[in-house]
Amino acid sequence: MQLSEILSAEGVRLVGAASSKKRLFHDLGELAETCYGLDATRVVEALLEREALGPTGVGQGIALPHARLEGLKKVSGLFLRVEKPLDFDSVDRQPVDLVFALFAPASAGVEHLKALALVSRTMRDASICAKLRANSDPSTLHAILTESETTQAA
Repeated sequence: MQLSEILSAEGVRLVGAASSKKRLFHDLGELAETCYGLDATRVVEALLEREALGPTGVGQGIALPHARLEGLKKVSGLFLRVEKPLDFDSVDRQPVDLVFALFAPASAGVEHLKALALVSRTMRDASICAKLRANSDPSTLHAILTESETTQAA
């Protein structure tokens, strides 16, 4: 599995600011509806349900919200770079500016975990995060996220 299989170029956005985690989830819901035809309200509900189990802010300004959804055919992702970092109840209490959301079919087993591990590994790479923070063009952000596959394969 590669990030280019999960993340479409249309699923990458720069967000000026989000007033709250819930508002950010609404932005993700709208983007999931646009990119993957998912019901925005259901996406927001699923993200909030998952977040209630424990915050998905993993530290160092990164959040990995994720949810399982009925009607989804394959694991799909969205990436947001938030220009004005927001509180995400992260483990290190630092505000979040890089958000990689992952959605899996309700019936997905190991594929969901593999995708989450791949995203987590990618977002733990300090050089990738530095490049993401230094760029604001969505196509450049997508290229940064998916280019590591080709360099690792070589």
